[in-house]
Amino acid sequence: MTNKSSRDVPALSSYDVQLTPEIVASIREVLPQVGEDVVAAVIAEVPPYQDALSGHMGETIRTAVGVALGGFLSLASGAGLAADVSAATPPALQGAYDLGRGEARSGRTMEALLAAYRIGARVAWRQLASKAVEGGMEPAMLVEFSALVFAWIDEISEASAAGHADERATTGRVQRQLRERLARRLLAEAAPEELDDAAARAEWTPPSTLTAVLVPNSQVGSILAKVNQSTLEFDDLRDLDDHTLLLVPDAHGHRRRPLMKALEGRRAVVGPAKPWREARVSYERARRAHVAGLGSDTEQHLVELVLSADADAREDLRAQVLAPLAELRPATAEKLTETLRSWLLHQGRRDEVAAELFIHPQTVRYRMGQLRDAYGDRLDDPAMLLALTVALG
Repeated sequence: MTNKSSRDVPALSSYDVQLTPEIVASIREVLPQVGEDVVAAVIAEVPPYQDALSGHMGETIRTAVGVALGGFLSLASGAGLAADVSAATPPALQGAYDLGRGEARSGRTMEALLAAYRIGARVAWRQLASKAVEGGMEPAMLVEFSALVFAWIDEISEASAAGHADERATTGRVQRQLRERLARRLLAEAAPEELDDAAARAEWTPPSTLTAVLVPNSQVGSILAKVNQSTLEFDDLRDLDDHTLLLVPDAHGHRRRPLMKALEGRRAVVGPAKPWREARVSYERARRAHVAGLGSDTEQHLVELVLSADADAREDLRAQVLAPLAELRPATAEKLTETLRSWLLHQGRRDEVAAELFIHPQTVRYRMGQLRDAYGDRLDDPAMLLALTVALG
């Protein structure tokens, strides 16, 4: 958006205000004091400005107030011509526009800025009207003068609001780009100093942990409204172009439950909370769970994730530990494998194995006899038991 001084300004009514040289001189004499009184009133009545009007920014604001008042006087004393706010002096409008941008950069809201203008208008009007009357302004003319004062305030506050909005939009775009770049570097496992620098550039305060959340693209907006506002967003995911990655700060411990609650019904997959520089670990786990279709909370599927981490290795292990059954008929080998798995999981408790498999305990005893014939003493070897548990788990 272009600045206020160069954009099209809506036509406003002209005000038939004619100031005599005496009135102009009287007003000009008090402009510096009016400016100081405006600043003092803003400090006193608008909390965000209580500590803002010192240093470089304070000087900038005072200068902008002075330019605005000077612009008004130039407008109101327009060589006997009817004052037209739409022809307001470019320096004053440019100054107001720049002030709005500066206020956005300083973190003050549009509401605070406009409140400052309202306070300033009240103070300025009281003193300007008083000096105009002292200079001989007729009561009838005072009404027009009042209308011109407030029309002028409206015009410059609109310019400041435009500057504020433009700065917020520009800053928002730049910040989003910088935070997306930070997310990319986190996924690339960049060096700690590089990550720290990227976080500083993005004006992003590193949290203790980050939790990866994979969400369908159509759900991103509604989910972002429910999570930490410092959440990083990244949608350039390899092989997952229909999903966006959110890296949610500090959703560990008791804070994970509210996150899961907010994601109910959203078809999201949530990785573990990890130290923020290790966010890739959380992302990779969420990604594996998504590909495997394991559900929303990876913390509830750790065994499945471990067992599926290297599917080829697991298949090789399974073939290796079941080799003693390879010569049996397929149906028999399948029943014995099923019994062996249940026996391992129930730690040899025959009745529980029978209940799980819906068979008689004596059948369990018979099948375990067959398995001991096939495996021999290896069913007492801890290393073999571990291998069987992993392979059949």
